[in-house]
Parts: sequence; structure tokens; C-alpha cells
Amino acid sequence: MYALAKPFLFRLDAERAHDVGLRAIELAYRSGLNPLLARPPAPLPTRAFGLEFPNPVGLAAGLDKNGEHIDALLALGFGFIEIGTVTPRPQLGNPKPRMFRLPRQRAVINRLGFNNRGLNALLDNLGRARRRGIVGLNIGKNKDTPNERAVYDYLFCMERAYAAVDYLTINISSPNTEGLRELQQATALRKLLHTLRNTQEFLAGRHGRRTPMLIKIAPDLSEAEIDLMASVLVEAKVDGVIATNTTIDRVMIKDDPLAAQAGGLSGAPLYARSTAVLRRLRSRLPEAIPIIGVGGILSGADAAGKLAAGAGLVQFYTGLIYQGPALIGEAVEAIRRRREAPSR
Repeated sequence: MYALAKPFLFRLDAERAHDVGLRAIELAYRSGLNPLLARPPAPLPTRAFGLEFPNPVGLAAGLDKNGEHIDALLALGFGFIEIGTVTPRPQLGNPKPRMFRLPRQRAVINRLGFNNRGLNALLDNLGRARRRGIVGLNIGKNKDTPNERAVYDYLFCMERAYAAVDYLTINISSPNTEGLRELQQATALRKLLHTLRNTQEFLAGRHGRRTPMLIKIAPDLSEAEIDLMASVLVEAKVDGVIATNTTIDRVMIKDDPLAAQAGGLSGAPLYARSTAVLRRLRSRLPEAIPIIGVGGILSGADAAGKLAAGAGLVQFYTGLIYQGPALIGEAVEAIRRRREAPSR
């Protein structure tokens, strides 16, 4: 069915198509027509971060920023979904147009800028959802919060959402909030994680459950920066890492007319870079810190390649735009074949 809808969606502005697509998924779910979009894959249980995932294929943050379509998205067959990025206060994000498709490259450039309705609205949506699956929450800082006070935005979201979701992701890697990536620098990251980890342990005692905390990193890091970051993550004893966010590099698409558009690049051109960061990070982290591989997954082979590089689970978002919901099952089956293949 997505093959029929895709030409219509691609005639719309990219952000408009995003909204129409979400409403269509919701309508299919509520009317019982989900099988026309995708057949949920057979279970492929995967354990990570102390959680049991029905399968290792997830939806990356950014599609459902406000948690308005949780049940409909889970019903497509994802093993988990990540909602957000959410900020403490509502914000409009950057001026439009701010999202661009590059069909020849199977890519997207976005500079949305954490547009969302704020944490309170998201928590209301979470409370109404049936939640038949694992739901993570990606949290960020408001645009007008200076970096020296960013920790308070993360604490605000963490404290209020801690018991409402299955895991939390600290987004310090979006290229669309000015200065945010500076929080990845070792000194700033160490200070931020020290406060957040102490709060995480305090909240675990208060709520009688431990909600894992993951860190989402950028692909635009040198090997030395990755190594230094890894040492900070190990020192802080984070629960996991998501590698990676979008890239600001344009080398891979330099001949495309849209290459000059500001924002984060996702999709096929990101695959090699994000996977290289994943591989390097895996070699520097203990196995006790799992990694979710994300960036450029547009086929089952791409998903399996992330596992070969060291990921325990994968996520995609742009792949859903170009391949549709059938990519979920394709990715699960490719990972299943990899797991079942005899070791050499």
C-alpha cells in the first residue's frame, strides 16, 4: 500500500508529507487496516539495558515528537519506538521551510530545531496511550536555554518523565540547536553526566525501578574525540549509547542542488560515517554498554551491517520515508538470519 501512497506524499512539501503520513498511520490503526501497511514480524526477543525488546528494530526519535501516535507506530511491528525530542517548554522550532527530501540520494536534510509542544503535552499523550511495547523518550534543552544551564532542562524532563517511559535518551547531538553539540566535549559531558547519573540513581530509589539512560551522539566526531567520549561514558557508567544523529557534512551529496541547505543530513549518505563511528565506539566501550545503531538504514542488509559493526539494536526514520513500513519486517528478518547463521 505504501508504494501507492508514496508518489502522492512525495508531491507534498516534506514536512507536510510527514504530518499526512502520521495521520494515515493513525487512521489505519484505528480502522483495523494496519495489515495493509505492514505485517508485524515474528518475535525476535532481544535484551538490552535491562529491558526485553520483542525485536531489535526501533523507530528513531523525530517522527513522533509529541507522542501522539504511540500505539499506531508500535502496531506497525517496531520492537520499540523513541518519541521526542521534547523540551521542557513548547517551542516552534526554526522557520519554514526546514525539511527537504533528496530522492536521488535517498536522503533528507532537516533543520526543524526541536519543534514540539512541550513535556506536559507529551506526558498527557503518554498517559492516554495503551503502550503495547517499549517506548523511549528523547529529551533536549530549549533553544533559549544557555549551555551552562542546559543540565536543568535535562533534569526537568528526566524527573517528570522517569517513571512514564521505558528509557530516556539525552540528546546532545542535534545540529539544529545552536551550541548543543558543545555538550559532547569531554569536560562539559563529564559534568552533565555526573549530575544526570546521580539524579537517575536517586529516582530509581524513589520509584523502585531503574529507567535506563542513553546518550545520543553525533557522527561528526574525529577518532580522538570518539575515544575521549568513550572514556567519559565508561566513567559515568551510562546504560547505553545511540550512534548516531544526523551529519552536517555535505561531501557525500556535494553535487546535489540542495546540498547548501543548512541542517542535519540523514538517509543513505550517512550510513558509512555513522557505522564507522559505531564501530570505533564499540571497540572502546565494554560490552556492558550496548549501542543502538542508527543512520542510513534503508534495507535489511543495512540493519544487519549495524549489528556486524557492534550494535545490539537498530533504529531508522528516513528509511521509513523511502521504503515504507515493510522495512521493519525486512530488517528484523535480516537480523534473524544473521543470528541464525553458523559462526565461522
